[in-house]
Amino acid sequence: MYIDIDLPIETEFVEFKSSLSQLDRGIETMAAMLNKHERADIFFGVADDGKILGVQGEVGKETIKKIETRVSESIKPAIIPSIVVEDYGGAKVIHVSAKGNRKPYSCSGDYRIRVGSSNKKIDPELLGEIFFDSALTSLEATESINQDLTFNRLKYYFTIAGLTINDKNFAQNAGLIVNGKYNLLAELLADSNGVSIKVVRFAGSDKLHMVSRNEYGYKCLISSMKEANEYVLSLNETKVDIESALERKETKLFDSHAFEEAWTNACIHNKWIRNVPPAIYIFNNRIEIVSTGGLPYNFSKEDFYGGVSRPVNPGLFKIMGQLGLIEQTGHGNLVILEKYGKKAFDLEESHITVTIPFAFEPSMKQIDVNGLSPTHAKVLKAIKENPLFTIKQLATYCELGTTRIVEIIADLKKRGKIERKGARKGGYWEVQ
Repeated sequence: MYIDIDLPIETEFVEFKSSLSQLDRGIETMAAMLNKHERADIFFGVADDGKILGVQGEVGKETIKKIETRVSESIKPAIIPSIVVEDYGGAKVIHVSAKGNRKPYSCSGDYRIRVGSSNKKIDPELLGEIFFDSALTSLEATESINQDLTFNRLKYYFTIAGLTINDKNFAQNAGLIVNGKYNLLAELLADSNGVSIKVVRFAGSDKLHMVSRNEYGYKCLISSMKEANEYVLSLNETKVDIESALERKETKLFDSHAFEEAWTNACIHNKWIRNVPPAIYIFNNRIEIVSTGGLPYNFSKEDFYGGVSRPVNPGLFKIMGQLGLIEQTGHGNLVILEKYGKKAFDLEESHITVTIPFAFEPSMKQIDVNGLSPTHAKVLKAIKENPLFTIKQLATYCELGTTRIVEIIADLKKRGKIERKGARKGGYWEVQ
């Protein structure tokens, strides 16, 4: 006979125990499940395969009281379990369930987390991560040491996204204030900060011989993200194979969309509270995108691969969504999975690595984009995004000097890429 419930198999929050002799082990599992999913269901009198065994002896008030007392004495902070005796054809099954969000929970002084079907002991460093995941220790709730912050660049991104901003209440409305002071999210998005993103290239397939190290940072995170992204995309060369006089086959070094999704996710879901930024490592056969912090503790691998969205940094996630830089649907992981499969992901407790393999051995030279240098392409892209840009606004957006912008504009006009329509003031750019 098999148990007939909504969750008929063991999962990360459902476990079967054959008898009450396993009560202590069941309570340990309950604490581990609460630390992972904030819920737990333990069935005593059921075999691992779901077959009903039933508990031996009478199951009365004393038995229920014993279980309740044992749970309250063992698990801290204290929880109040629900204990129900279920009858399956005369066989008694004791169903002990609990919910709780006061993580971390200990069992007899020991802290464990549910990983698959086992209760893994939590080391001191990761114990703090559980506390972070459940308490108010987050980017939004933690005050920044630096209170001398400005947000001209962030405001600019809001403006070009078509959003109306109120200078007086901008920081408050954007979630950059806690207890009347700037928080860590504010520091991350400020015009000047101490955050630096690194893109490192190596000569081979390991880290023995470094070729170059580019640093993008000490400014608004969004700007640093964009710069690192553009640099890597500028390396995405095309291999051309001419199999016959009539057939030309072009192969890109890597899938740009998959890389952009991986890089954006790494920046948004990085555990910034640790002060370790994400990084990009480029080898002769792959790109590795590494972000600090693994999956949230109440988030399973099945959720991750299924495209379930569960932001690590809700405030940053919200702002990125408002600026149109992300989709709030977990779409990014699905793009990578479709192109490269689960083998692209390395999900560890301390970090997540996404590996984008190369289709062929690259030259690793920055390439032109549609016949334009990366800088020219960057300016042209900015004009496409906002044809009303002035020279000064383009210089600010592209982080180039006005003189350089004027030179690039002249060159783009000469090449027939853009044309000015209307008067100098009040006119617009038309991309050809």
